[in-house]
Amino acid sequence: MRTLLRTIRNTVTPPARLTAAARAERLADRRGLPAFDPGPQAVVDACTAWLCAAQDHSSSNDGGVARDYSLLTGWASSYPETTGYIIPTMIALARRAGDDGGDDALHERARRMLDWCVAIQFPAGGFQGGKIDSTPRVPVTFNTGQILLGLAAGVTAYGDRYQDALHRAARWLRDSQDADGCWRRHPTPFASAGDKAYETHVAWGLFEADRIAPGHGYGAAGLRQVDWALSQQRPNGWFASNCLDEPLKPLTHTIGYALRGVLEAHRFSARADLLHAAALTGNGVANAVAADGYLAGRLDHAFQPAADFACLTGSAQNAHCLFLLYQLTDERRYLDAARRLNRYVRRTVAVHGPAHIRGGVKGAFPVDGDYGQWAYLNWAAKFCIDANLLELEIGDA
Repeated sequence: MRTLLRTIRNTVTPPARLTAAARAERLADRRGLPAFDPGPQAVVDACTAWLCAAQDHSSSNDGGVARDYSLLTGWASSYPETTGYIIPTMIALARRAGDDGGDDALHERARRMLDWCVAIQFPAGGFQGGKIDSTPRVPVTFNTGQILLGLAAGVTAYGDRYQDALHRAARWLRDSQDADGCWRRHPTPFASAGDKAYETHVAWGLFEADRIAPGHGYGAAGLRQVDWALSQQRPNGWFASNCLDEPLKPLTHTIGYALRGVLEAHRFSARADLLHAAALTGNGVANAVAADGYLAGRLDHAFQPAADFACLTGSAQNAHCLFLLYQLTDERRYLDAARRLNRYVRRTVAVHGPAHIRGGVKGAFPVDGDYGQWAYLNWAAKFCIDANLLELEIGDA
């Protein structure tokens, strides 16, 4: 599997097969990062509209959100995993949009996503990996945890309609966990084999389920996983066993997943050791952010650059985590690094132009970088919205 993944990942699309749009975007990116920063609110608005378009134009037309818009192949089919954690963002946007409960249209979009997730849940409670039309169609730990975040937000916003699906997913995760806290029984077939420290982001789903339905051991199971993940953390905060495919140089995307899960474990339990662990990782990330906000898409064991592109998803995720660390510690360096990361990502986002591009966030900058190549990813837009909403909330501190 590892050899196959490396072969696919390193395959460069021959120039003759590039579309005119792909060629134009590559040329624009090679000229350098645009100077214009649209600002947090404009990017939140544009990314929100793009996510709506991704739901409307999913090639599977089922209420889920298209995985991506590719400059080579167009709109993809719906992606259960990320649709799951887009739901809390859509609900937050709906509530923020107006008085008396917020924007009805955005609430309706969130409910369509929720209803689709419930419809595709396996009877035992798990959810599949990959896109809705991917094979093999098997339940996967990570994807189930991400959809659990959406189900928890759905119960909070819309009542008991999603309670049964939440319990089935949370029980499935709790009961499939190994004794040491790691999940090994239901790995994704779409990444390399091995333990994954970034499944702290699965633990976060269990914390949200426990807040809604305490007394079932969901939160305790989440903390067991986080404690296992900390056994993979080095003294400088870097995590081993923490990548989809290259554990010696993990993506900032999976670093962001791991860090967010540890932060949420602290917020759930108030354990000081978890905040300390999160700060170690946050320090490493913050120190790796350049003055212009560039963060290499992969970081080695010393948090040194291990790639020549920015993983925009990871940059947005880590910006959000650093904002949270600032709120928890009042340490200004986290705030400054987070703002630089957000500015960098915003400068890559077009707020004008065709709907399939406007408000989309590329997998990488430049667009032919080695993550989400040639595509605008739905989870990149989601994390960009989240990070910019938090920046707006913090304001001029």
